[in-house]
Amino acid sequence: MTVVTINDAFIRDLSEIVKTENIKVNEPLNAHTYTQMGGNADVFVTASRYEEVEQVVRFANEHNVPFTLIGNGSNMIIKDGGIRGIVLSLKKLDDIQVDGTRLVAQSGARIIDASREALSQSLTGLEFACGIPGTVGGALFMNAGAYGGEIKDVLTEAVVVDREGNLKTLAAEDLDLAYRTSNIPDNGYIVMEARFDLKEGNYEDIKAVMDDLTFKRESKQPLEYPSCGSVFKRPPGYFAGKLIQDSDLQGKGIGGAEVSTKHAGFIINKDHATATEYIDVIHMVQRTVKDKFGVELEREVKIIGEDPES
Repeated sequence: MTVVTINDAFIRDLSEIVKTENIKVNEPLNAHTYTQMGGNADVFVTASRYEEVEQVVRFANEHNVPFTLIGNGSNMIIKDGGIRGIVLSLKKLDDIQVDGTRLVAQSGARIIDASREALSQSLTGLEFACGIPGTVGGALFMNAGAYGGEIKDVLTEAVVVDREGNLKTLAAEDLDLAYRTSNIPDNGYIVMEARFDLKEGNYEDIKAVMDDLTFKRESKQPLEYPSCGSVFKRPPGYFAGKLIQDSDLQGKGIGGAEVSTKHAGFIINKDHATATEYIDVIHMVQRTVKDKFGVELEREVKIIGEDPES
């Protein structure tokens, strides 16, 4: 386990950048993830301005302290040992603005709310996102998509902070957006805002599509339990959920974690599961599908943090 020294002087210096009330020491991260699992963060920082993000990145670099960004924790598993160093949340950066057919959303805004704002302005293009629980930043990070639509279909630009703490604007094509991936993690970018090019449409038609997609999501997904959402990418020529279902894995689990009986592509925290149990179920599913069908299931969900001390 990585050892990071967080003392009073460190917190005092950090509080010159971010208000003290937005700095929490030894913060439980299970309160910040959809799975409701994960250990503690050494220091949990909530930024409310772009300048704070730039300065916190530089601060972490100067102090040689690990730095981790989380959105709203919807497509993420944080290990039981927690995260060392600084964990940054952008949930207060949640503004959404519309100018004509252009929608600009800050990183911490939910992509669902961006789609709803587009609807309110009779703009079409973000309907697919009406059921995606992540933030705008997270949606760019993994080029989120659903029901035939993807972020790359409508994104024109992104404002990011790089590893050195510099703010820059990038064209969508600079992000190498592909199926559930981008170059954002490899480049260490922190997404600050996204700019979408939408089209004028009919309010009732857009609403009908979103209502239909919402019904499909709510009727087919186990939203009554904590989970990380869809765990696996779609393997070429197959559907992950169908492979898992045909492997007779639904209802199988380890500890409090279980493959959903409602949607085989979901693993649920059914009864106070630990992150270790949840990850073990993921590995069990991958092994079983590989043995039965010869197909490698690749994770869509991101796993971060430290293993617990034994």
